[in-house]
Amino acid sequence: MTPRLMFCAPASGSGKTTVTCAVLRALLRRGLMPMACKSGPDYIDPMFHSQVLGTRSCNLDMFFFSRATTRNLLEECSRQADVTILEGAMGYYDGIAMSVDASAYALAEATETPAVLVVDGRGRAISAAAEVQGFQSFRQPSRIAGVILNRVSPMLYPRLAETISRETGLPVMGYLPVMEDCSIESRHLGLVTAAEISDLQQKLDRLAEQAEKTLDLDGLLALAQQAPELETKLPTKVSEAKKVRIAVARDKAFCFYYEASLQILRDMGAELVDFSPLTDSALPENVHGLYLGGGYPELYARQLAENEAMRCSIYRAVSEGLPTIAECGGFMYLHKTLRDGDGMPWPMVGVLDADAFPTGKLSRFGYVTLTAETDSLLFHAGDTMPAHEFHYWDSTEPGQSFTARKPQSARHWKAGIATESLYAGFPHFHFASKPEAAGRFLEKAMLFKEKDGEGVEK
Repeated sequence: MTPRLMFCAPASGSGKTTVTCAVLRALLRRGLMPMACKSGPDYIDPMFHSQVLGTRSCNLDMFFFSRATTRNLLEECSRQADVTILEGAMGYYDGIAMSVDASAYALAEATETPAVLVVDGRGRAISAAAEVQGFQSFRQPSRIAGVILNRVSPMLYPRLAETISRETGLPVMGYLPVMEDCSIESRHLGLVTAAEISDLQQKLDRLAEQAEKTLDLDGLLALAQQAPELETKLPTKVSEAKKVRIAVARDKAFCFYYEASLQILRDMGAELVDFSPLTDSALPENVHGLYLGGGYPELYARQLAENEAMRCSIYRAVSEGLPTIAECGGFMYLHKTLRDGDGMPWPMVGVLDADAFPTGKLSRFGYVTLTAETDSLLFHAGDTMPAHEFHYWDSTEPGQSFTARKPQSARHWKAGIATESLYAGFPHFHFASKPEAAGRFLEKAMLFKEKDGEGVEK
């Protein structure tokens, strides 16, 4: 198992992503080959990891995956890497409801990964030591093996670091000062995506240069070396490869995908063909399935509407039974209309006779377990699937094909539209949690290929 380390924090906004990107970039500049993983279902932070590394990042989610699957994915992600950096989510112990389930702590425990607590040092002195000590003692073992201070001045750092080390016994492994020129903007679903920041590479280089100066990179690498070997169980091999072509929407409007989930489709024999609903005029030639992921179609509603040729191409294909997955943003794209942030309706694909509209607040937010009401493209009736919803837009017809239940709660609702050739809904899911759903998707794509010859043509 590759050496590994987790960066976690007492709360969101402490600077985990900044520290993670600074360290990853600094290690790359040293000639090492680091890899990154993200705790939880977040799509955006892994995009920053990918921009730093020039490779894919992996989500490790303890609600989506069993302990064994999580360890297997970590092993797969870490292959060929010199060190793997795991980035926590929210506060270290914050999990489902008021529990540590599916938290960054749960991930550190499941993978036996040393954790470094990133503490925002602004506006505090010895209270920072009290906070660190509280996190250190809250659970045993806490897995917390070090501290990094964020947003502290060079003058304050030596005294604050000495105080924290004296009071807690933990090493303080450096700091980052306030770096306003390296800040990253946010919007309604979190940070803006990496592709939208024109000077991202320059910002990352400045962060790396600062990390070399004020973080103990050698100490962090030594701590990562202390992670024990993990016993992992090899996944079941695919018995028969499905040689089909799946069109995958990828551009600024559709960019939310789990790379390990897509890799399962590849491992089962699928060829994934990227295309852009924003700029291409039609689906790729000879495809047997379609994947419309999440993203920000509401920000590009006018451009999507103006690309009438693509909308017509997708309408024809889906109407003719092309096996299609449309999650969240992809779901809204299949609507008759999508209203932008100003409430202006724009015509979309029109497969679904519904309107997608802004609500101004998170709707049905968080983890859910889906239970299929009927047989469909991906599921048999009664099948369950862990998923999550995260959207500020809603639909006049969110669907009735599944019952979505909140974990550790009595709350539930109907969600999703499912037929023999379509899954469309706000819930996102990961094929690693249910590979047989990926298998059913590709089986239907193979049937479509056999029925219609080579597949959808322009």
